[in-house]
Amino acid sequence: MAIEKFDYTKISDDCVKCGKCKPVCTIFNINQDEATSPRGFIDLLGAYKRDELELDKTAKDIFESCFLCTNCVEVCPNDLPTDMIIEQVRSDIAQKYGLAWYKKLFFYLLRHRKTMDFLSKMGWMFQTCALKLDHKKQSALPRFSLPIVKKDRALPFADSTSFLNKYPANIPSTNKKEEIGKKNKVAIFIGCMSNYTYTNTGDSLVKILKKLDLDIMIPKKQLCCGAPAYFTGAFDTVDYLVKENIKYFETWIDEVDAVIIPEATCSAMINKDWEHYLHNQPEWKERAAKLSSKIFLATKWLENNTDLKDLLANSGKKFDQLVTYHDPCHAKKMQNVWQEPRNLLKQNYVLKEMSDSNRCCGFGGVTMQTEKYDFAKAAGAPKAAMIRDTKAQIVSAECSACRMQITNSLYQANVDVEFKNPIELIAEALED
Repeated sequence: MAIEKFDYTKISDDCVKCGKCKPVCTIFNINQDEATSPRGFIDLLGAYKRDELELDKTAKDIFESCFLCTNCVEVCPNDLPTDMIIEQVRSDIAQKYGLAWYKKLFFYLLRHRKTMDFLSKMGWMFQTCALKLDHKKQSALPRFSLPIVKKDRALPFADSTSFLNKYPANIPSTNKKEEIGKKNKVAIFIGCMSNYTYTNTGDSLVKILKKLDLDIMIPKKQLCCGAPAYFTGAFDTVDYLVKENIKYFETWIDEVDAVIIPEATCSAMINKDWEHYLHNQPEWKERAAKLSSKIFLATKWLENNTDLKDLLANSGKKFDQLVTYHDPCHAKKMQNVWQEPRNLLKQNYVLKEMSDSNRCCGFGGVTMQTEKYDFAKAAGAPKAAMIRDTKAQIVSAECSACRMQITNSLYQANVDVEFKNPIELIAEALED
């Protein structure tokens, strides 16, 4: 039963302490303490469930140190869901200790799109006062240290207009192909970072879908998928976002063949974690499961359901730039998507694999990027070194969280490599 996945005691008892999880664990690799290893987390959670461990600030610090990369789940012989039970205990932590003011503010904005739109617009107007912008790399450097953000750090910056406000709700095909059994219409779920910062990802996806002669739907009332709040333990925000999105999706899901998402974290959250979160709410879980059959990471759907690969192969374009591909944790490990972006990219680009494309880049969520930034920085350094060693000019991954983390890691390591979502590279190859 799914609910057993959240039984700390059973999971702790089922751990055979083989240690296969430790060499692949992102946090253990940079903080070699048994407590911050997957089997350490599991053992401590079992003790917490048995009332043998108090959820004090030391325990809080330990449970907030996991990157939720799921490397341990991938190699565990018993398939123990370490990530899921840590997500659950973080809810207990949030209830006991509350959330920092900036997390409360952030999650409030995720629930209120119009307020976020207004602040993003204001941020765009005044951001050069606090940030030095690098438009080519779509990153910025703070001019001075802020309470949450250190000065010497590459960050994303706001675009002038969000993706959702840039396009109409429906973009009809100009030369629609009729296919039996298909609606030839897809919806785009854009994700918050591609909506406000990396907007070229959404622009590129629209260009690709136009080339494929598909009707495009951009649902205007979509809200954040809830991933940032879920990984932080802010379950009241998760509950609101998940249920509002489910109710909204249900009003139009039958009109489209698929909902495609150019973001691994958002796609995994909707496809997998909505059901995990709703494990003890069967009616809502069933509604989420029904939707998930139409939710796809963009490259997966494009590769398997369109003739995009043939279009790219016949475009006649070959780029000299060397591209290396990073596998986001929420793409390969959670959704088994890794071949599809490579199959599409290699039609026009030369791909050079890094030594371990599967290694977590170290983003880790809101807490890791703020209170535990030193861990994120340490986890990102090996990834930057791998990218440097490929001699590639471009690193690609279908995830804006990875984009933010890797861009900063490259900056910290003084590696001059540009990051592009595979959707951006594919759109460039289709340009006339």
